[in-house]
Amino acid sequence: MQDDPERALALNYAPTGARDGLHALFALDDTFAHVLRTTTEPIIGQMRLAWWHDALQRLDAAAPPAQPVLQALADAVVPRGVAGHTLAELVIGWEALIEVDAVDAAAMSAHAEGRGAALFTAAALLLDRSDGRVAAAGRGWALADLSRHLRSREAATQARMLAAAALDEALVGAWPATLRSLGALALIARMNLAVSDNMPIPAGAPRRVARLMLHRLTGR
Repeated sequence: MQDDPERALALNYAPTGARDGLHALFALDDTFAHVLRTTTEPIIGQMRLAWWHDALQRLDAAAPPAQPVLQALADAVVPRGVAGHTLAELVIGWEALIEVDAVDAAAMSAHAEGRGAALFTAAALLLDRSDGRVAAAGRGWALADLSRHLRSREAATQARMLAAAALDEALVGAWPATLRSLGALALIARMNLAVSDNMPIPAGAPRRVARLMLHRLTGR
């Protein structure tokens, strides 16, 4: 979320020239989350996401409208090689949750891939560096977040298990300096999984911040 101090800290681990772009990418993710959170009728949610899909595609050919998220993407993301049609595909990960009555394993997988893996892959493109762990980090990050928003305890437990497996895959070895912002987000997700789902996340706690600082220095 926009007021998450740990996410802000992690994104600022990126090289200076890429930070605005990363913040814009995650602001877009926040926007999609808001659509889902404030939609009571699936058809309305689908219409709102369709508007965003079209607006993002148009970034490839036209100046953005007077909408802050779109303007930030046009200024700091598209010029760095992440096309508007690539950003538009991020909608798929959120449609996976709107189009089902209950979030099952298939919906979790589609959301993890279409939201998390795709978002982290776009971020890595922005950072001009590839790494085989990026997609797994994104999937784990998305599933860990999803697990805290599911009403069904059984579904939440399943999401947490899938998240833990993806994060175990992602957090092996040292992350390269250029991508440590994404590694730090995966590390935050792993720390969040250690917090009971009925307890608030202690974002900004000294021990958590110290762990993130160690990651910034070592990549581990």
